[in-house]
Amino acid sequence: MSTEPPSQAETVVVGAGAVGCSVAYHLAELGAEDIVVVDQGPLPVTGGSSVHAPGIVFQTSPSKTQTKAAHYTTRLLKDAGVYDEVGGIEVARSEERMDFLRRRVEWATSYGLPEPQLLSPEEVGEHLPLVDEDEILGGYYSPTDGRVDGIAALQWYMEETPATFVGNTEVTDLDVEGGEITAVETDRGRIDCDRAVVATNNWGYQTGQMAGVDLPIAPVEHQYVVTEPLDELAEEDSDVGENTTGLDVPGQRDVAEQMSEGPNRPVGRDQDHSLYFRTHGDAVGMGSYNHETLSVDPDAMGKNTEEHQASVRGFSREHWERATHPDRDTSAKEAFDGLLPATADADYETTENGIFVFTPDGMPAVGETAQVDGLWTALAVWWTHSGGYGRILAEWMENGVPRLPSGPVPVGGIHVRRFEPHAGEKDYFVDRGATRYRQVYSIVEPRWQPDDHRGLRTSPFHERQRELGAEFYQGGGWESPQYYESNADLAERYADEIPEQEGWRGINRSPIEGAEHLHTREHVSMFDMTSFSAVDVSGADAEAFLQRVCTNDVEMDVGDVTYSLLCNEGGGVLADVTVARLGDEEYVVTTGGGNSPGIHGSWLDEHAPETVSVNVDEGGRSTIGLWGPKSRLLLQRVTDADVSNDGFPYFSAKRIYVGEVPVMAMRVSYVGELGWELWTPTEYGRRLWEVLEDAGEDLDVRPMGGGALESMRLEKGFRLWGTDIDTDANPFEAGLGFAVDMDTDFVGRDALERAREDGIDSHIVPVTLDDSTDIALSGRPVLDAEGEETLGYVQAGDYGYSVGESIAYTYVPSEHADPGTDIRVACEGETYDATVREEPLFDPGREKIIR
Repeated sequence: MSTEPPSQAETVVVGAGAVGCSVAYHLAELGAEDIVVVDQGPLPVTGGSSVHAPGIVFQTSPSKTQTKAAHYTTRLLKDAGVYDEVGGIEVARSEERMDFLRRRVEWATSYGLPEPQLLSPEEVGEHLPLVDEDEILGGYYSPTDGRVDGIAALQWYMEETPATFVGNTEVTDLDVEGGEITAVETDRGRIDCDRAVVATNNWGYQTGQMAGVDLPIAPVEHQYVVTEPLDELAEEDSDVGENTTGLDVPGQRDVAEQMSEGPNRPVGRDQDHSLYFRTHGDAVGMGSYNHETLSVDPDAMGKNTEEHQASVRGFSREHWERATHPDRDTSAKEAFDGLLPATADADYETTENGIFVFTPDGMPAVGETAQVDGLWTALAVWWTHSGGYGRILAEWMENGVPRLPSGPVPVGGIHVRRFEPHAGEKDYFVDRGATRYRQVYSIVEPRWQPDDHRGLRTSPFHERQRELGAEFYQGGGWESPQYYESNADLAERYADEIPEQEGWRGINRSPIEGAEHLHTREHVSMFDMTSFSAVDVSGADAEAFLQRVCTNDVEMDVGDVTYSLLCNEGGGVLADVTVARLGDEEYVVTTGGGNSPGIHGSWLDEHAPETVSVNVDEGGRSTIGLWGPKSRLLLQRVTDADVSNDGFPYFSAKRIYVGEVPVMAMRVSYVGELGWELWTPTEYGRRLWEVLEDAGEDLDVRPMGGGALESMRLEKGFRLWGTDIDTDANPFEAGLGFAVDMDTDFVGRDALERAREDGIDSHIVPVTLDDSTDIALSGRPVLDAEGEETLGYVQAGDYGYSVGESIAYTYVPSEHADPGTDIRVACEGETYDATVREEPLFDPGREKIIR
C-alpha cells in the first residue's frame, strides 16, 4: 500500500470499503493494471459503513441477482479466511411470517443455495439456545449464512490486490471534459485517469455531484448495541481489546473493535420486529430497524476525523426503548427482552447509530452512468453482496458483460441508468429511501404501491381514466392503470371464466383484470402505452448503425416494421425492440417503459456515430394500443387511410390521421389480437382517446389495464424484458432465434456464434399446471417430475383466461424442454404437477393477429 497518490492511473476507485476493494480486486484478477484506490479515511479502517457494520450475511432474497451475489461473496471470503460460516436463522413470531419463511425456502431452492430448511421452535433452540422457544413458531435455516470480519476482509483485499491503495486522501472533484471522466482531484494532487468508480456508498450522492450526476443514494441511520459479557456465554473465548491493535481507527475504537469480534453461533433475525442479532464472543450484538426512519441529509454526511467517524451517529436511546416504527407496536428493547431473555438486564458496552444507504427501490446502483463516459458506480451495496457486485462490475468494465462465475446476470433491476429523470431530486430519493428502510424487514404484499410522490408523470388520458375508476400503479414514475372499476360489469359477465385466487396470490388482484382480458379477445379495447418509449434514429448512416446494433435485418422498405433485439458483447439480451422505417433515413425504435429509456435509449445514443441522430423521446408521445377483433372496424371509422389487411398488413407502419389527430400507426399487437399501436405527440393524446371512445361506443370499446396485458401476453408467449428476458439469457435460450439474422454483423454476434456451436443447453418454455387454477408466482422452484431436482424457477406466471389454464414461463435444461414433459412447480408451500407445453398456447396459427 502506498501513502502517496500517483499522478496518473488507468482506473481510480473512489472508496476503499467493502465494495471499492472488491471492485479493485476483481479488476486486477481479470487482468486490469494500473489501479488506484483512494479513501478519505485511514486504511484499512476507513471509517465508512464497512467497519461499523456487524457483517451479518443472510443470503436469501426474492431477487436472483441479490441471492447469487451474496452466495459468491460468502464463497470468496470463506476461502480468504475472513468469513465465519456459522449459519443463519430467521425466526417467526406470527403465522404470516411462517408463510414468508416458506417462501424463503422456495427462493433459496430456486437460486441454488445449499440445504435451506424450516426448523421447529425446538430445533431453533438447539442452534440458538439464548432464544426463548415459547416466543416463536419456527425458523428458516440457511447453513451457509454467517458473518464477514470487515476489517480483516479489507486487509485481505489490500494485501491480495496488485493496486495502489491511498488512505487519508479526500477526493475534492471529478474532472469531466467532453462528457468523459478525465481525472480525480484530491487534496493531495490530481490523478489523471481513463475511468473511475464511485464506491463511496454513504457519500455516493456527494461524489456524484462532483461530476454533475444526481445519484439517488439516501443515507439512513439504524441502531446496534453490544451487551456486556453474559454469564450464559462465559465459556466462549473473546479477543475484545486486541482486534484493532496497531490500527489507526477514526472515531469510536470500541465500535470497530467489537465488530471485529466473531460469532460462535448462527446469526439470527426476528423480522416480525425488524431486529437481527449475533454473538460477539461472550457478548450479544443486537441490531434494530425497529424505529422511525432517521434519514440523513446526503449533503451533510461530513468527514472522518480522529475523534469522529462520520458514518456513526450518537445512539438515540429513545428509538431503542420506545415503539417509534410506524408499523410496529413494540420497541426494540421489549422485543429483544422477550426473544433473548438473557439480554434483558444486561448493560451495553457499545452502542451506535450507524449509517448506510438505500436507493428509491431498495436495489443497488451499479454500472456506467449515462451522463459521463467512463464513470462507473457501485453503490447501495452491503457486505452481504459486496464480493458479488465487485465481480459483476469488474466483468462489466473489462468484458462488457455483467456476470458471476455461475453465468451472466440480469441488469434491469440493478443498473444505475434505470432511475427515472426525477429520481435524482433529493427530497424524492430521501423519502423513497425512508420508505425502503421502513420496509426492509416487512412483509411487502404482491403489487404493493407507494403512496408518496404520486402523480408525477401522467398521460393526457389521466383525467378520463380517473373518471373510469382506474386503479393506478406506478412504474418509472408513470401512473398506469392496472384495471378500471368501470369494467366491473364485465367481471359479472365473465364470472364463470375467472377463477378466484386465494391467499397471498390473490392480494391486490381484481377479477376485473381477467374480465378485461376476455373482453379484449371478443371485442375491442384501448390500452394506455404512454409510458412506453420511442427512440428516433435518423441520418445518412441510420441504417448502417441500426444494422450494427440490432440482431435482425433492418434493411427494409419504408413502412416496414421488424422485431429485433439489442445484445451486449456476450450475446445477452439487452433489450427487445420494434423497429419501424418511416423514411429513407428515418427510423423509430420503440421499447417498453419503466427503466427502458434510461438503459436502452442511452445505450443506443452512446453507440451512435456522429452522423446519426438518436433522440430518446421519453414522454414526448402518447400512445394507445387499440386491440381486439373489432379494432379494424373502429379504426376505419375514424380514418380515411386504408386499414384493410392488404392496405395495412401486419408489421407495417404509416402516418395517418385519426379524426384530426396526426398518428404514427404501427400494426403490431402485444396481446395476440388484431390491432394497432397509435403514436401521437402528447398534446394530441386527449383528443385521440376521445375520438376512439366516441366512435366505438356501439362496439363496446373499453379501456384495458396492465393486469389484462400481462395475462394476454403470456398466453401468446410474448417476452417482457426484465422479467422473461434480460442480459442473463441469449436469444436462442429465450426462444427468440427468429429475431436474429446471423448473416448481419451486430454487437454480440460472435458470442452467439460460439454459443450456438457449443450447444444451447437451456430453453424457455411455457408450463401449465395440470389440475389447478392457482397462479404460480415468480421466483418459485420448477422441479423434475419426481420433485427431486431443481430445474429452474418461474420467470413469470398468471392465469390464462382464454386458454383456461394457469401458465408459467421458465428456463429448463434442454432435456426437459420438450412439450409433454412432466415437471412440478412449488409455490406457497404447495407442489403442483405441471406439463411443458408448446408455445404459443393461444392462437398458434396467428389467425387472429393477421386477419
